[in-house]
Amino acid sequence: MKNSRLLLASVMMLGVASQSYAEDTIGSQIDKILANKWYEKINVKGYTQFRYNRFGETNSKLTNPGGDKSVGDNQGLFVRRSRLVFSGELNSRVYFYIQPDFATAVSGTNTDNTGMNDNFVSIRDAYFDYALTANKEFRIRTGISKVPFSFENMQSSSLRAAFDRTEATNTASPNERDTGIYFMYAPTEIRARFKELANAQLKGTGDYGMFTIGAYNGQTLNKPEVNNDMHRVARFTYPFKLSNGQYIETSIQAYEGQFGINNKDYYDQRTGASIVYYPQPFGFSAEYNQGSGPQFDATQNKIRSQKLKGGYAQVNYALNYKNERFFPYLRYQRYQGARKNEKDAKSYDMNEWEIGSEWQPVPALELTAAYGISNRKTSTSASPNYHQSGNMIRLQAQINY
Repeated sequence: MKNSRLLLASVMMLGVASQSYAEDTIGSQIDKILANKWYEKINVKGYTQFRYNRFGETNSKLTNPGGDKSVGDNQGLFVRRSRLVFSGELNSRVYFYIQPDFATAVSGTNTDNTGMNDNFVSIRDAYFDYALTANKEFRIRTGISKVPFSFENMQSSSLRAAFDRTEATNTASPNERDTGIYFMYAPTEIRARFKELANAQLKGTGDYGMFTIGAYNGQTLNKPEVNNDMHRVARFTYPFKLSNGQYIETSIQAYEGQFGINNKDYYDQRTGASIVYYPQPFGFSAEYNQGSGPQFDATQNKIRSQKLKGGYAQVNYALNYKNERFFPYLRYQRYQGARKNEKDAKSYDMNEWEIGSEWQPVPALELTAAYGISNRKTSTSASPNYHQSGNMIRLQAQINY
């Protein structure tokens, strides 16, 4: 009986001790969870662009429906972009990036006869990176992401100096994005360079890999696949750092696939090259691509695969005065090809000059003014020989948050 009482007391003491240990352990874990606050793990940022393009306008019939839809007649103040970015690491191997746009203008949605298209919320990015190695040099990306083709396409619109991306390269992947899967590789040192270059003065692209290869649907952003063929793409880029600290980045890229229009597939292929001499303080950049793709042929009154070519050259200068930053630039672009995602794969023969400057009085505000000189010839079944040219002053206010 005495031994039984002793055994019972021992069990009770052991239970109390175990409960105390368990409570201390659980409490410790809760403290660790509370210490890692969610807002220290998830980054939130964004920007909004307001534009007006009518000052000094010499031809109200000159429009750019594939780019800034507020250019031309019956247009006014315009919210070009309004975006929020949510990004962060779910764990040491998985990174996510989600970016909705609250100012997407969808063609054909004008419901109030004002001449402006209605705005809708759309997903611009929604992808996940999985690091295959602890140092994250090898990654797999899946989801809606930028197609790795062209330096300017990779560059964020919040950093780009010129008002719109160059049509010669942007027509490769309209809206720059599609749903795909990519394998990316970049050594740790090169990843650090990409990060260093992605700021308001140097205006780099960020880390899309030194070497990237992958596949994507090919029908452009937020549109379903319409055939059994996926586009294939490969890109190699290298940011050289000279002994004086000057950065020079060179890139080569190519893609191919079948693009579907009206239940018919057309071979869609391009190769391109890029060079960027980063503004430290003087800079210049140039890109050129050529290939073939669907394009309206007015002589045969039908869409057929045709050759295309074009590119741009830009010079710029980064000037800091006290706490303010100025970024004057001059850009020329030329394109002979088509916009495959527009009706009839609209044919283009265009050239354009743009001279302007950014002014950033405070980090949260960027003001840009530019003078554009544009000459555009387009061709569709409805307008086989449409030609407009003109000049305009363009203004933009960008709010960074």
